[in-house]
Amino acid sequence: MSTSSALPDLSALISRRAQTMTASAIREILKITQQPDVISFAGGLPAPELFPLDAVRQAAETALNKYGPAALQYSTTEGHPPLREWIAERHGIPAQNVQIVTGSQQGLDLLGKILINEGDTVLVEAPTYLGALQSFQPYLPQYAQVPTDEGGIDVDALERLLQTTKAKLLYAIPNFQNPTGRTLSLERRRRLVELTAQHGVLLIEDDPYGELRFTGEALPSLYALGLELAGDVDRNHVVYCSSFSKTLVPGLRDAWIEAASPIVAKLIQAKQGADLHTPTLNQMMMTELLPLLPAQIETVGAAYRERGAHMLRQMDEQFPAGVAYTRPEGGMFLWVTLPQGVDTVALLPRAVENKVAYVPGQPFFALGGGQNTMRLSYSSATPEQITQGMRALGQTFREALA
Repeated sequence: MSTSSALPDLSALISRRAQTMTASAIREILKITQQPDVISFAGGLPAPELFPLDAVRQAAETALNKYGPAALQYSTTEGHPPLREWIAERHGIPAQNVQIVTGSQQGLDLLGKILINEGDTVLVEAPTYLGALQSFQPYLPQYAQVPTDEGGIDVDALERLLQTTKAKLLYAIPNFQNPTGRTLSLERRRRLVELTAQHGVLLIEDDPYGELRFTGEALPSLYALGLELAGDVDRNHVVYCSSFSKTLVPGLRDAWIEAASPIVAKLIQAKQGADLHTPTLNQMMMTELLPLLPAQIETVGAAYRERGAHMLRQMDEQFPAGVAYTRPEGGMFLWVTLPQGVDTVALLPRAVENKVAYVPGQPFFALGGGQNTMRLSYSSATPEQITQGMRALGQTFREALA
């Protein structure tokens, strides 16, 4: 007797939350650009040749020798105490206000889980980091886009928006933003912190690139400004997220969140349900690598500075009139805007034919838009690849604009 007709329809069992999930546009694009002769500026990957391989190998040996079997055992959800203490000291806060997470992406997912109710309004930059939209979407928010310009978030537009919109939180990347590479000025940072506090809006600051500054002066974090405004770590309405992925190595997946105690308490509970704790050995290794961090930041920053400058020089030479692009002060990305009417999604196959690839800008907009934009990453490309790739991209643009 056949029972196949009684088997459940597995697709129908998928939850409504899961049905809202979508594949990463960047990951899907990377699949079609894997031909060895295509030069890809699509993935925001740290340069692998800059990974401190010998130091990581030594850190693993040191951690195993120092901690023995404890390095391989289950650990506390909050994170390895010496690592949390080092992080906390940088902002002058107690270690209890630091939560270690398994990569920044997990941090965003956990924040979405504990903060977003279905229908809550979440403010995001236009454009914003695609991974944040992916993390928040299963919790079914309503998005409102905050306009941006060359200086980042338009705080005047935000002020008008907050007068008519009851928002739960605002997600922002103030330093060398992904995808545009833009940096928020000190004046705008102060106003952003003050406006969100005034309107009771939680401010999530994502800062994975802040250490990778090429030019200009370092600016205070939104978290530091929020702490200054509140005068108390547990009244600070800014939540700070960062990672060692862009400065040391991404594969260890060591990142962290700094927040007021009520938020950290719920993060701990959410993380227990997700993975119990970030891998013990990885955290111990990262702690052993901390003395190397200043030199590694200098090495990585110098390489990206050179690559970014080379890409801009080639763009100046190769791109036709009417194509605009940002000039980042740091980080890994820059943003290209073509004339209205050019669709960079439709243009991508032609670019691949010309042996170059990028990420179309449209997926970075929560509510649509940006059809004529794209993101380029220079972090993992050689000077030769940049020269050849910008020549091919310039040719692609000329063909599209002809």
